[in-house]
Amino acid sequence: MIKCAVIGGSGFYGVKGLSSLQEGSIDTPYGRVDYTQGLHGKREVVFIARHGKNHSSPPHLINYRANIMALKLLGVDSILASAASGGLSEKLEVGDLVLLDQFMDFTKSRPSTFFAEGNVAHVDMTHPYCPSLRSHMIKTAKSGGIDLSPKGTYVCTEGPRLETMAEINSFKILGADLVGMTGYPEVALAREAEICYATVAVVTNMAAGISDQTISSKEILGVMAGAMDRLVDYFLEAISSLDERGPCGCREAMRGTEMTKA
Repeated sequence: MIKCAVIGGSGFYGVKGLSSLQEGSIDTPYGRVDYTQGLHGKREVVFIARHGKNHSSPPHLINYRANIMALKLLGVDSILASAASGGLSEKLEVGDLVLLDQFMDFTKSRPSTFFAEGNVAHVDMTHPYCPSLRSHMIKTAKSGGIDLSPKGTYVCTEGPRLETMAEINSFKILGADLVGMTGYPEVALAREAEICYATVAVVTNMAAGISDQTISSKEILGVMAGAMDRLVDYFLEAISSLDERGPCGCREAMRGTEMTKA
């Protein structure tokens, strides 16, 4: 049976509805990670708060490698992640749910790979989010009457500051739909760990210059709070039927990627 994990972003600090809850921690080569584990029916679900307890880690200092490696060591093979995001498209509205299909990386200083000197590999990221898991999430949304945008391109910035209007305009020209600070390198690390991964972004605000309103953390958290029940129900419904999804190549993503000397 597939063991699933949920990574909760800003405002998403637990999964209501799980039974047999227990807290734990696990040591990885990159640091210790705290997690919660419970059951949804007979399926094991692991939850990690991306920013840590009490939202203590800012986006650029999150230990992404430890989080993903912890899930790998716990036997997880599918991850559903949430991401509070700013909307760049006038077609989006605050509160919308968007299933990401592409990303752009504009971070600057984050460790973004499990590979180091002497151990080189180049993983393919043509379709960075698991196509099979994405199809399953789309099917789940349709069957459950959940309003979901089935694709969106996400720009990840370094943070913790918000973006300028000039930056947002440039991202729009490049074809981005959403902007946030935590989607990368999580997605790339999940691929290197050969774990199926999908992200649902919640539009918590319109990005700089898209509307006349000043962006505030209070506003972002307020929108997330309003979306939580809908998002958790959606995730749990998708988790309950994970065995029905089709095959994918995520579990063999690193095959043939290693670089060796002649």
